[in-house]
Amino acid sequence: MTELASPDHTARLMTGFPPAPDAQVTLANWQDPPFSRWAFRHMRELMPSQPIPAAGTASPLPAASGSLPDPPVWRLDGSTATAAEVFADTCTDALVVLHDGKLVAERYADGMTAATPHLLMSVSKSLVGCVAGVLADRGRLDPADRVTAYVPEAGSSGYAGATVRNLLDMRTGVAFRETYTELDAEVRVMERSMGWRPAQPGDPAGAYPYLTTLGQADPHGGEFTYRSADTDMLGWVCERAGGTRMADLISELIWQPMGAERDGEITCDPLGSAIHDGGVSATARDLARFGQMLIDDGTVRGRPVVPAAWLADTRAPGPGVRAAFAVTGNEFVLPGGWYRNQFWVLPGSGGPVLVCLGIHGQLVYADRATRTVVVKLSSWPDPQHTGHLLDTLRACAALAANLSAGG
Repeated sequence: MTELASPDHTARLMTGFPPAPDAQVTLANWQDPPFSRWAFRHMRELMPSQPIPAAGTASPLPAASGSLPDPPVWRLDGSTATAAEVFADTCTDALVVLHDGKLVAERYADGMTAATPHLLMSVSKSLVGCVAGVLADRGRLDPADRVTAYVPEAGSSGYAGATVRNLLDMRTGVAFRETYTELDAEVRVMERSMGWRPAQPGDPAGAYPYLTTLGQADPHGGEFTYRSADTDMLGWVCERAGGTRMADLISELIWQPMGAERDGEITCDPLGSAIHDGGVSATARDLARFGQMLIDDGTVRGRPVVPAAWLADTRAPGPGVRAAFAVTGNEFVLPGGWYRNQFWVLPGSGGPVLVCLGIHGQLVYADRATRTVVVKLSSWPDPQHTGHLLDTLRACAALAANLSAGG
């Protein structure tokens, strides 16, 4: 385990008795630099959170015999760098790399350690998608059902007529803008209701009451449009189908069976409802265990966790899924990709790669063909940065190719 080179931007934050005004991390500034780097590691100190209990015995992460390679990477701007340079230049807080189930590298920056939980942002969505897959396999949830079969309260909203499958693949027609730079966009307004930003007069109190206010802009089942609201509605559906809250569903169905080493946590709104779309925090090591489970077809030590058929369908979906992605602007950034079961899926040299992505640089890269998992937790200053994203994905692909070829 080594330290990533990084200036310590968090040393002064939230220190002192009390902290100085300019060193305070608050609900109003926690998503902005330099406060975000501290906040992403201390979410339970900023807002209510529910534990995701781990197992009594962790799945082992044995050390690999070799070291982490540093292959060249062709950057989006046309320049050439090494993988290490890409990670250093993209505000990396933690980096864990597995190959064939063995730990190749584990690196941390700016005071973060192997025991530090980090906010996963929308990587959380893939955990919720796996919960849905387990519930479906157990007959508790049918992706073909209408959303209203589980959440009748959605009948007066834009979700009326949508199916659970529409939620899983983000192909509802609900009116929802995921424009992080626009403070009046629905994604930012929803944050106020869920307790991620200071509330304003008239805001619905809680994520679920907010979801029922959304209208419909397009037919359900059309093109892919990234909507965090779809995951929050999916989480609500899963809770109704599973009969318990999301923190416990993740713990019982995913976290404990996969052998997580440490408890995770998920933020919740003023009503105690989980923030399914991005509220999970976990260590990089446990996220690597999740990635390993994905490339092992949903199994851990020979025991099924997520149905293999669910992951196979994610990698090779039926007609229409790829086309629904190809007609959108996402095709220009991630050509040849698709979105299925709350995963981004990208073409790899040996087959489809499952990718979990979150704003500000959160990533799990799970390449089944090369037996490689890369976990990168970050604190990008901006929510989205195409250059950082594509450079990181290219670095991951270069590492995977190098490791699978024997270094």
